[in-house]
Amino acid sequence: MAKDKPNKIFLMGIWDDNPVFRQVLGICSALAVTNLMLNSLIMGLALVFVTGLSSLTVSLLRKFTPNHIRMMVQVLIISAYVIIVDIFLKAYMPEMSKTLGPYVGLIITNCIIMGRAEAYAQKNPPFESFLDGIASGLGYTFVLLAISFVRELLGFGSIFGIQLLGDWWTPWTIMIMPPGAFFVLAIVIWIAHNLQDKEKSEVAK
Repeated sequence: MAKDKPNKIFLMGIWDDNPVFRQVLGICSALAVTNLMLNSLIMGLALVFVTGLSSLTVSLLRKFTPNHIRMMVQVLIISAYVIIVDIFLKAYMPEMSKTLGPYVGLIITNCIIMGRAEAYAQKNPPFESFLDGIASGLGYTFVLLAISFVRELLGFGSIFGIQLLGDWWTPWTIMIMPPGAFFVLAIVIWIAHNLQDKEKSEVAK
């Protein structure tokens, strides 16, 4: 398959074909960990690590993997990298590990990682597959940070734990509850789609 240019790969993963607001993948963790920006950042970086290295490994092994067991091999590869992330968090960031809880382990079943492994890494060279995985992970992280920025600011009056809004601010309790995540996610998707539609209409002129 023809090699894609790195800038095209990154643009597709982060914006044009963003896994959250274009493909609507990875929604469970996007809703669960976005009450604080630090949680979102760590979760996003974990997914960048796992997606990038999983896509690289799947691509390296694609010619040696029998077609009928490729999905099983992909899950095993993803699981290995998730275990590394989980061990790292427990060893060096125990409080964050407790906060994220089961959501780190659930990265194994994240549709974004499986989707990029199957749709791209299985058919493309290692370097491009690695970039594609990194780009998709960064696109996911971008959306998580956008959601958590709104939720933490309105729900706690802070950003990355730094208090920005004083005693005059009345926290929006709904923002730190699950419904708040749905509301903000919907608004983020709506804004992104409108911006992309505007870009397409300008290009078409």
